[in-house]
Amino acid sequence: MADISGGHLVARYLKIIENVRTVFTLSGGHIESILDGFTQYGIRAIDVRHEQAAAMMAHAWSAYTGEPGVCLVTAGPGFTNSLTGIANAYLDNAPLVVLCGRHPLRDDLTGALQEMNQIDMVKPVTKWSATCYETRRIPEYLSIAFRQAISGRPGPVFLELPPDILFTGIDEKKVDMPVRRKHKTAVHPDESELAAAARLINGAIRPLFIGGSGVGFSDCATELNAFIEKTGIPFCLLNNGKGVLPDNHPFSISDGGFTGLMTGLPQADVIVAAGVRFNWVLQSGRLFPNAKVIRIDIDPAEIDRNRPADVGLIGDCKAVLARLAGLVDKRDHTDWLGRLRNAYAAFMTTELENRRTPSDPIHPIRLVDRIMSVFGPDAYYVADGGDTSYFGLAGFQSANRCGVMVPAGALLGCLGTGIPFAMAAKLAHPDKPVVVLNGDGSFGFNSMEFDTAVRHNIPFICVVNNDCAWGMIKHSQEMSLGPYRCTCSELGMRHYEKMVEGLGGYGELVTADDQIVPALKRAVASGKPACINVVTDPTVTSPATVMFYQNLSDF
Repeated sequence: MADISGGHLVARYLKIIENVRTVFTLSGGHIESILDGFTQYGIRAIDVRHEQAAAMMAHAWSAYTGEPGVCLVTAGPGFTNSLTGIANAYLDNAPLVVLCGRHPLRDDLTGALQEMNQIDMVKPVTKWSATCYETRRIPEYLSIAFRQAISGRPGPVFLELPPDILFTGIDEKKVDMPVRRKHKTAVHPDESELAAAARLINGAIRPLFIGGSGVGFSDCATELNAFIEKTGIPFCLLNNGKGVLPDNHPFSISDGGFTGLMTGLPQADVIVAAGVRFNWVLQSGRLFPNAKVIRIDIDPAEIDRNRPADVGLIGDCKAVLARLAGLVDKRDHTDWLGRLRNAYAAFMTTELENRRTPSDPIHPIRLVDRIMSVFGPDAYYVADGGDTSYFGLAGFQSANRCGVMVPAGALLGCLGTGIPFAMAAKLAHPDKPVVVLNGDGSFGFNSMEFDTAVRHNIPFICVVNNDCAWGMIKHSQEMSLGPYRCTCSELGMRHYEKMVEGLGGYGELVTADDQIVPALKRAVASGKPACINVVTDPTVTSPATVMFYQNLSDF
């Protein structure tokens, strides 16, 4: 049988065993053999303008498709450019497979081109990392990488592939091609713990369910819906858990956005938290000191982190909710849900008025409302920025899984994710509208990816919430230092839409409320990747900024 090169062996494994259809990459000499393998085996390579975007798009692909995303980067600076995206995926528990070039093994310690210790650099932000040293073992290492990415708590993995093994040919008869396996295992809590959780839920007067990325990755829509319908518990889904049940579900409080959650948590007497961290967004559990807390998580280390659980249920959300649903009583919490909605609506009076009312300059929440009026709940929405993320979460509603995403991550706070995520969403769901609401600051990180979108015909729409500043930083400085001591937070008016036009996309500037909807419709009609640059009120401060400032003022 004819020889096959190591690079082609990588592509063959990805296509035949893992059924990988799309890989996100940027070309480089060390990985040339793999890129040629993609051509040979019909894998679509989306080549980006910066490796950070490749990692972020692969991260997004995992969220939108439910399969591990794959990115391929070259050695040295290609690798270091990808680190931010890898770290964001790690903190988001996203199953990301990073394949990376390396300087040749034969040239170790000689000062070879792009020689560096990549493995030790990436270890802290991956579940697993390794270097493959033999061509015949490439499929074996790839199989381990994919299993590691999806097993237990998902996360990114890193496989280094030196050119010594990629450009070397090997007789295909000498290659063992692993069988793809997805082992179905489930860790179940003890029956006494399940019974204790059921007693708390059955006795609750003001219960609240919070679901995070663990809900999203466990594919538990049926089990979660059965649990919610039976218990009648109001719920809020966050991160990659958003959209597992639609935002317009009768027991959802997603219409209240961040305000709804912050209003509900201190009032709840029992909180069921599934697959979600008690991090700074939830004030590490300090928001609900008197509530009884039931935590469901596949990672035992999360059960008592920051806020000890009254009952800890260790296991996959799908398996735990299925068993818990059989133990809880049928309840009606309509009165509590009504009181909760009235409470957060009272806090949102001004915000709701701003949604309904045109203003000059344009209020960001009004901009979100106008976007929703055009695209509705069947679209995919992404928000990227500080204040911009708050307004996106507050106003966007979707019936789709991961239909509203803030991929900056609750821990890393990584700006620049919006454009790569929107592009991946459009690739995964080409028949659906995809809109990213981008702050003008965060737009700058990956705006050159509009070139990628034009080359690969990815017609998403980017709406820039342009307040001419790093808004969250500027407003925080105004509160802490005063209005005349803002430093490095002003950006000024820039015509981002002209940049996109120059790259071959569609661009339009909007300065008045009545221009928003027509501009969006023209963007859709263009059939191109589009940027609608909307000048918004620079004085608007979101509640998220106030909370951010208060956290800093504790020092």
